[in-house]
Amino acid sequence: MNLRAATELILIRHAPALADGRLCGRTDVAADCSDLGRLAAVRAHVGRWDRLLCSPALRCRQTAAALWDQPPEIAPALAEQDFGLWDGRPWADLPDLGPLSADELARHRPPEGESFAELCDRAGIALAQLATGGCVVAVAHAGTVRAALAKALGRPAPALAFEVAPLSVTRIRIAAPEAPWSVISVNWTAA
Repeated sequence: MNLRAATELILIRHAPALADGRLCGRTDVAADCSDLGRLAAVRAHVGRWDRLLCSPALRCRQTAAALWDQPPEIAPALAEQDFGLWDGRPWADLPDLGPLSADELARHRPPEGESFAELCDRAGIALAQLATGGCVVAVAHAGTVRAALAKALGRPAPALAFEVAPLSVTRIRIAAPEAPWSVISVNWTAA
C-alpha cells in the first residue's frame, strides 16, 4: 500500500442541531456553534487539510464556518438520510419498528424516504470519488459518517452500531480508489 498516494478522509459531524426534539434528516435546522472551546479543539485535532466539503444543510454550513474561514465546497450527495414522512416529527411520535435485525433496519425505508442502505450507496459513491490523495475534510451528518464506515466495513448493517456524536471526528484512510478502506478512528470528541 502506498500511503503517500492515500487519501485521509476526515468526517466531522455538525455541531448540535437545534431540532427541538424532532427528527431532522432533511429538515433544515440551525446548529448550536456556541461552544468555542470544542470548536477550537476539533480544529486543532484535524490540523491541515487539502480540501473542505460540506453537506448543503444549514447546520453543516454553520459548523464549517465556525471551524474555518474558508468556504467549503457544497456536496449534495453528503446530505443526511431522507426520512420522508418521518422528517420533522417529534422523536416520541415515530413508529416502533419492532424487532428488526441490523440488515432489515438498514434496508427499511421510511414512507417516501430512503433506507440507510440507499444512503450508503449515494454517499459511498461520492466519498469514493474523493480518493484523489491528500487530506479531505467533510462536514456532514451522523448518517453520512456511518455510510463511510459501511464502505470500510463492506456492508451497511454493521455501521448502524456506531454512535456519532455532534462535533465528533472520524478518520478513514483510502489507499487507492479501488482499495479497501481502513478506519483510523471513530467518534473522537474533545474532552
